[in-house]
This record gives sequence, C-alpha cells and structure tokens, in this order.
Amino acid sequence: MINPRTLRHIISGPGLVGLVSLLAGAVLLWVAGASPIEGYVNIIKGALGSTGKFFFVVRTWVPLAICACGLIYPFRAGLLNIGVEGQMIWGAVCCTVVLRWAIVWGSPALTVMLAFAAAAAGGALWAMLAGILKIKGGVNEIFGGLGLTFVAQGVVLWLIFGPWKRPGVATMSGTEIFSPDLWLPTVLSGRISPAAILLTVMLFALTVLLLTRTNLGLYFQAVRSSQRAAFVLGLNPSGYFLLALAISGGCAGLAGAVLVAGVYHCLIPSISGNYGYLALLVVMLADHRIGAAAVVAFLFAGLNVGGVQLPLVMHLDSSLSGILQGALVLTALAVYGRRRKRRGPEWTV
Repeated sequence: MINPRTLRHIISGPGLVGLVSLLAGAVLLWVAGASPIEGYVNIIKGALGSTGKFFFVVRTWVPLAICACGLIYPFRAGLLNIGVEGQMIWGAVCCTVVLRWAIVWGSPALTVMLAFAAAAAGGALWAMLAGILKIKGGVNEIFGGLGLTFVAQGVVLWLIFGPWKRPGVATMSGTEIFSPDLWLPTVLSGRISPAAILLTVMLFALTVLLLTRTNLGLYFQAVRSSQRAAFVLGLNPSGYFLLALAISGGCAGLAGAVLVAGVYHCLIPSISGNYGYLALLVVMLADHRIGAAAVVAFLFAGLNVGGVQLPLVMHLDSSLSGILQGALVLTALAVYGRRRKRRGPEWTV
C-alpha cells in the first residue's frame, strides 16, 4: 500500500507535471486541426499496438537512455553537455576503426569488446576537449560542445566519402557492412539486442551506485552549488568538471557503438540520429533524476515511434511529433521552475 505522503508527492510532483504536459500536447494537436484523443490513441497504437512495434520502441530506447544516463553527471556538476551528439559520432568512428581492423585480430567477441572500449574512450576524450576549452580558454561549454559537434560531423562525412568509401563508389548509405560475426547478437529477427539492453541497465545501476552510495554525487553537487566554497573545502572544481564530462562523453560513445555494431552494422553519415539532442530533453523533463530519466526516455522513444502514425493515419505534418516533444519539455520545465521558486532547489534520485 502506498504511503499517503508518497501519494501526495506523486500527485503534486510528477503527476502534476505529466498532466499539465499532456494538456499542453492536447492543445497543440487541437491547434494543428486534429482530435487530441484520436492523436494520443494513434501514438499509443503506433508504439505499443503490436509486439514488433514494442520491440522497436525498446531498440530506440537503448541509445537514448544511455545518452540520458551520461548527461546526469554534468547536470549534477552544473554543466550542460550540449556536445553529446558529437561525442556519439566520435564514439561511432572509434568503434568503426576497431571493427575495420578486426580481420587482423581474429577473435570476433574480443574485437567487439575492444570496439566498445574504444568508443567509450573516444567519446570521453571528445567531451573532455570541451571541458579543457572551458577551463583553459574560457569557452562556454555550450559553444565548445556545439563547435566540436560540427567538427565530428565533418570528420565522419570525410571518412565515408573518402578513405572509408565503398569500393568504387561513395554513398550516403555509409561504409561497407561489417562481417555478421562482428554484429551485436540479436533475437526476435534482429529486433532486440540483449547485450545492448544489459549494457543500458548496467550503466543506470552504476550511476545510481556512484551518485548515491559514494561521495561523487555529493562532490558534484558541491561544485555546482559554489565552486569557491568547494575549493575552500579541498575539492578541485575543474577536475570534477572534466570527470563529469568524461563520463558523459563515454556513455555517448557507447551509444554510438551500439548504433554501429547493433543497429546499422556500418558507419552512416547521420549515425547519431539526433539521439543526443533528444536525450537533453529527456534529462530536463526528468528533472535530472536517474530513475525518471529511464522512464522518460522510454516515453520519448514511444513518442518517436508512435508519432509516425500522425502523418500516416491522420495526415498531419511529419514534424508535429518533434514539436509535441518540445512542447512537453517546455511545459514540464515551466512547472518545475514554478515549484522550485516556491520551495527552493532540491536534489533527489
């Protein structure tokens, strides 16, 4: 039985945010000339109407949730890792480098593990570069992250249309398909990768452990609250900034590796698929809470998959799904902002 106090907290907190967000989405659908109820029903049918659609939502959830999990760390340290898209791309590139050399090493399982390690390292180093620009050069991490994302996008296009192009032709379909023994193992006709799901669950469990059972979460919060006070207490704010960005970039790199080895089986120009930007919305809508981020990521994955029904069934504009997601986030932020103004800042898991 739910404690009455807990029930009141859910109704006045996440319940209120969810209700107001749904009402905002309903108004948006109504303005677009559609029935809000019919719109929501079609989205739910598109996401959960069959077993295959549900598995597709899960496959979409994996990279989105991994990126969202990583973004919790810089948010806790008072940073905004806007360059997560570039870190995903760089992770995918590093993963591809290892998989392209796999023929030399022989062991497919070892090669895939090394590819994921390389992807995590590549994403972490790319994120730390934004941190170094902020600490040493005074470049805001938002501008640094965006600039590095553009660089990563340029690099991946150069590789696909240059050194890594398919024999005799360069195409937007990407590099050559890797050997099947280098793919992540899948079930249900390739729809689900248990290894990718397990990796996602492990990352969330590790994040809960680090931020609630060690001093790391407390240090991040101290740095966020006051860098000067944290320094006086013996902490190194710059070091924790870099650490938060490195962990976030490492997670983004792993998400890129999942897309390369588990979904596309090659490197394509749009490998990041805007999962990074979407993860930023997920974390903001979840109010930086770890458990809520996993749930909100699933809702966004469902909205992404089910939103396809809006243009197909109701003949609405295909961009409406993205606009709906943005409206939900803005509404939630407005409600959270109102609550914080009344109660002051709070941090929970």
